[in-house]
Amino acid sequence: MTRNAPTRREFWHGVLAAGSGLTPLPRWTREPVTGLAEYRAPVPAGHATALRRLADDLAIPLSSVVLAAHAKVLATLSGEREVTTGYVAADGRPLPCRLTTGAGAWRTLLHDTHDVVSHLLAHQDFPVDDLRRELGLTEASFETEFDPTGSDNTDTGGGPAGNTVLWVGIEHHGDAGPTLRLRYRTDVFDRGYAARVAGYHLTALALIAADPDADHAAQSLLSAKELRFQLDGLAGPRRELPERRVHELFEERVRLHPNAVAAQHGTRQWTYQELNRRANRLAGALRDRGLHREGVVAVVTERNLDWLAAVLAVFKAGGVYLPIEPHLPTERIKAMLTRAGCRLVVTEPAATTTLRPALAPLPDVRTLHVETAYDEDHPETDPDIDVAADQLAYIYFTSGSTGEPKGAMCEHAGMLNHLYAKIDDLEIGEGDVVAQTAPQCFDISLWQLVSALLVGGRTLLVEQEAILDVERFVEKIVDGRVAVLQVVPSYLEVVLAYLEQHPRELPDLRHVSVTGEALKKELAQRWFTAQPHIKLVNAYGLTETSDDTNHAIMDRVPDTDRVPLGRPVNNVHVYVVDEHLNPVPLGAPGVIAFSGVCVGRGYVNDPERTRPVYLPDPHRAGMRLYRSGDVGRWRPDGTLEFLGRRDSQVKIRGFRIEIGEIENTLLRVPGVRDSAVVVAERPDHSTHLVAFYTAPHPLETGILLDRLGASLPAYMVPSAVHWRESLPLTANSKVDRKALTALATRLQAAEAGVQAPSTPAEQRLAAAWSGVLGIPQDRIDRRDNFFDRGGTSLSAVKLAITLDRAVSLKDVIRHPVLTDLARFLDDATHRHSTAPQALT
Repeated sequence: MTRNAPTRREFWHGVLAAGSGLTPLPRWTREPVTGLAEYRAPVPAGHATALRRLADDLAIPLSSVVLAAHAKVLATLSGEREVTTGYVAADGRPLPCRLTTGAGAWRTLLHDTHDVVSHLLAHQDFPVDDLRRELGLTEASFETEFDPTGSDNTDTGGGPAGNTVLWVGIEHHGDAGPTLRLRYRTDVFDRGYAARVAGYHLTALALIAADPDADHAAQSLLSAKELRFQLDGLAGPRRELPERRVHELFEERVRLHPNAVAAQHGTRQWTYQELNRRANRLAGALRDRGLHREGVVAVVTERNLDWLAAVLAVFKAGGVYLPIEPHLPTERIKAMLTRAGCRLVVTEPAATTTLRPALAPLPDVRTLHVETAYDEDHPETDPDIDVAADQLAYIYFTSGSTGEPKGAMCEHAGMLNHLYAKIDDLEIGEGDVVAQTAPQCFDISLWQLVSALLVGGRTLLVEQEAILDVERFVEKIVDGRVAVLQVVPSYLEVVLAYLEQHPRELPDLRHVSVTGEALKKELAQRWFTAQPHIKLVNAYGLTETSDDTNHAIMDRVPDTDRVPLGRPVNNVHVYVVDEHLNPVPLGAPGVIAFSGVCVGRGYVNDPERTRPVYLPDPHRAGMRLYRSGDVGRWRPDGTLEFLGRRDSQVKIRGFRIEIGEIENTLLRVPGVRDSAVVVAERPDHSTHLVAFYTAPHPLETGILLDRLGASLPAYMVPSAVHWRESLPLTANSKVDRKALTALATRLQAAEAGVQAPSTPAEQRLAAAWSGVLGIPQDRIDRRDNFFDRGGTSLSAVKLAITLDRAVSLKDVIRHPVLTDLARFLDDATHRHSTAPQALT
């Protein structure tokens, strides 16, 4: 291969592109100790002979072959195709050597590696320190160094120094054959991990020797032992599940204690027997209206006792539960019913405002009111309908990137497995109270609703009004003797803020589970400071995998930078894989995939979106695998760590949102030509959605938000919409989302013409708004509307806490403008000060 040699400056920028820093290696040791250690591994004689012969055929030195293997190892460990290592020159200086390991044959990688080394050595007199400064690289900028000579001179690059974690060399000792030599920092690697890294190098060399024309991207470097450990050793514990369905286990509990309270909502409560009788009557009404096996039944009710009875009735009748919140936009309800092929809807009169127009164009869908079913003459005895473990149990719709929600289908076995994971790990037993707080469209609502009923416990359905009033919420938890509670981190922060101002005991609460968003370590620290005896459980999972698959059960603050996702729950296999579904090395980043009973059936009536992510498990015959869009890594303690998303899916206040769905909805507005939605972070670290669009001229913001609100649930409607003549693009002509995110932050801060609050009440409110909304106080206008500035019901609750309950959520809703709320605050203070005082 002959190529024109570039100039020095061209060469260096070709080898090391601007902004390319060190290639990070995993950290893998449970007991970090400062120092260096060494590991040697001989290259098997047969492989060494084949590699020398290949090097001679290609007219390249053996060191280039080893460097190519090293590049492959670095790419595998880092999850990056382009890697940077320090190449130790003859004078001992490590030169920046950047290599690309994209898909292709080993032979191509060998040639490319040799070309890079040849140019590197031809220009080694270039002032490397100047190059580092020009490219923004710090001194000792390589986590790895490769020494083709295997030199033992650690003073001149023969071993790790500075930031260098791993030094790799190849030694030759006469007829003994080459030996791979690793030196590593013991505060980063333990000896077992160093041995694995050496094994990856040897495997790469063996693969090169076996077939240099094979595509190296599809080949795994893991040993059979590590592969087996990842597939089986890191799986959740094996647990036998009963050969019964959820409703049958509930029926067993009805026979054991019929008069015990099963569920409570407000002042209403039902015993196990009463709940069962109502569910049986509802199941009979569904069967009488033609419900067949796996027929979809939408339940459109408020979160109340009738909702619980309807869910159990659908299971008892062999149907599929489809939750729909009655407050969703009409168009979204219609889309969900249509996509799911729903023919039956269970509802109540109070929930028909948006349901009725959604059903108008769907004449084949029948409606059953709960009270009507109760009044009909259906048996109160258990229907005894055979429901198989692999029968479909429910469909939950999540946000879809194409502009249409997608309905994840899960089976009874997966649902039951998840319920027992909650029962086991949260220690739910007879008499325990589980709080039901999540909206119906949030999949965690289901386990909150029924888990206690399988073991003789009680479900406490907490009214939405109480959730939006944190003082009432805490009272509910205490008075209801709640043992298990699950909330999203943003709401846990609200509860904590209240408890920090009003400390009190939570005597019955044993476990608080957090899910839906990343749990930050600072919040965990605050929790254990306030409630050191109540365990915190970081729960992680996806709707497609029957809800949570991992639990990190904590009784103290974790000693890691990130709060881990924990270990897989019972009967769940979790993999961290590359694009070919091969597990990546322990500690390396990769896509999180799931296998086992937890994996659902796919997206309802949507083969195009099902096909790429629901796959046969290549590692366990006959099992389904779900490939998520999450990126994670295994930690040395066997727990999973979340690193982020590989696509544009985000979570806001626990709700999973496909950015593409909002963008596509915005594009349907007449006049809009292009759109982009980003997640911006306020100074208080809360996040919100900001939309940008292009059009011939700016459109009325209110009209845009109304159009979005007509099709999307409230949590998906951006808090701000900005017009631009054009959207910024990256070098490869894609929308520059980083630039838009920065722009959203600047626009949020750059409010022109601010009319400053003047009265003491206005200034007090402005200070409180600033803390709650993350807006600099000098950017708050006395004419501002709390909700227009990004406020939500949740942040209004935070505002009430900050003001020590001088105002309530309802007050903020009635008086959202700062000046109006300030006058209300003054009037309330005046009324209180002039009220007659009780005699003592």
